[in-house]
Amino acid sequence: MQTVETLNEGLKRGYRITIAAKDIDARIDAELKSIAPQVRMPGFRPGKVPANLVRKMHGAQLQQQALETAIQESVQKLLNDNKLRPAMQPSVRLDDGYKPAGDAVVEVEVETLPDVPEAKIDALVLERLQVEPTDAMIDDQVARMTEGQKSFESAPKAHKARQGDSVLIDFIGKVDGEPFEGGTGEGMAVELGSGRLIPGFEDQLVGAKANDEKVLNVTFPADYPVDYLKGRAATFDVTVNEVQTPKEAKADDDFAKSMGLESLEQLRGLLKGQVEQELNGLTRTHMKRQLLDQLAAAHDFPVPQSMVEAEFDQIWKQLEHEASHEADPEAARAEMEKERDDYHAIAERRVRLGLLLSDLGQKNGVEVSQQEMNQLIMQAAQQYRPDDRQKFIDYIRQEPMAAAQLRAPLYEDKVVDFLFGKASTSDRAATREELEAAIEAEEGHVHGPGCGHDHDHAPAKKPAAKKAAAKKADAEAKPAEAKKAPAKKAKAEAAPAEEKAAPAKKPAAKKPAAKKA
Repeated sequence: MQTVETLNEGLKRGYRITIAAKDIDARIDAELKSIAPQVRMPGFRPGKVPANLVRKMHGAQLQQQALETAIQESVQKLLNDNKLRPAMQPSVRLDDGYKPAGDAVVEVEVETLPDVPEAKIDALVLERLQVEPTDAMIDDQVARMTEGQKSFESAPKAHKARQGDSVLIDFIGKVDGEPFEGGTGEGMAVELGSGRLIPGFEDQLVGAKANDEKVLNVTFPADYPVDYLKGRAATFDVTVNEVQTPKEAKADDDFAKSMGLESLEQLRGLLKGQVEQELNGLTRTHMKRQLLDQLAAAHDFPVPQSMVEAEFDQIWKQLEHEASHEADPEAARAEMEKERDDYHAIAERRVRLGLLLSDLGQKNGVEVSQQEMNQLIMQAAQQYRPDDRQKFIDYIRQEPMAAAQLRAPLYEDKVVDFLFGKASTSDRAATREELEAAIEAEEGHVHGPGCGHDHDHAPAKKPAAKKAAAKKADAEAKPAEAKKAPAKKAKAEAAPAEEKAAPAKKPAAKKPAAKKA
């Protein structure tokens, strides 16, 4: 094998490897000797088929296998001999002029991981905003729970349905006067004002009484999940079986007992713990953003552009997925395009911070124990059906890349906790509103590589753009999961709205409740 360096520019390296024909042929001969005893051919005893006939029968296949093996081993030797740490999978290309029985010329391009400079962590200064849960916060949580347990009771037959009431109906949906598939139902409960059904459906039931028959005129949204109903006018023949009025749940001991608890006091205690956990999470988010901003400001070193592009693709795919569920997807995508460069800068920042945190963790002995890894695997396995869980566990344990992806977020958190311990931290009592305002203020910043606290503030934007700024802050707050293996692949996107022809329902992403959440 002969190797010639063809490129040495920044983190990029290029090599030309020449594998001699005799080396490839030697591999073929060795493989022929290995398989000859198993070859069967009419007219010959087992294992006595002449080598030239075996080569004639299997030569092309053996040639291909020998070439692939020779290339793989040559590339690995190149990496080892030159002590190269690939950032991503090397690009390997066999010269177009290659012919069997000739020398193989292979072009290899690889981008290496940089030498991360010694981290500057002695001057880290953080402020920890501490918020104590108040009775008002607990009251709000209790109110939400009772609202979620809202029930309905039958109203007098003369009662006219109002917003907030529930109407039990039978219906037949028609397009162009003909019933359509999935457009018929019986005993369906419709909560007026919930916004769960297509526009106009609920509004036309206001004022209806038991036993009323009505014809509702509606138009399916242009993004309705059933193709043949998108944007089409329809009518629904509706029979009102019953009108029900809401029965408000009271926050008392009986309510707590209906939840499996002993008393309202015990329920409030549990909710207080949940609020404390939520507030601690907000405090940590604020501190982590301060920490990452300071690290980004103090460290600037070249990063592999292949990793940056992989990280950018991941961010962009998630943004495109979210844009597809906006009220105006085209407008959301147009807003994204305006800020493409900003998101690319965020991707570079995330890769740099990821490499820095990884290096910090390795140099300071931060580890994820086997017990912690086992817990991660078992937690992740719970997302699968029972009969698929063991398959997932076996896959994670057999695939180093998959295990590294699962491990990375916990490893990053442990490195962040280590840095929290090294920082000079001051505590300040604050309200929840002050803490959320501090986090939201950071969402207005446009971070670039190496930026610190003297950010350039994004100009005032429309609500849609404000969402984009918030998404940017979320992207900035999470470093790329730096590993020796290639950058992680984009996670599977959330499942799309269920594509069924339930006639009166909007796509899941259009429900107001989802928007509020």
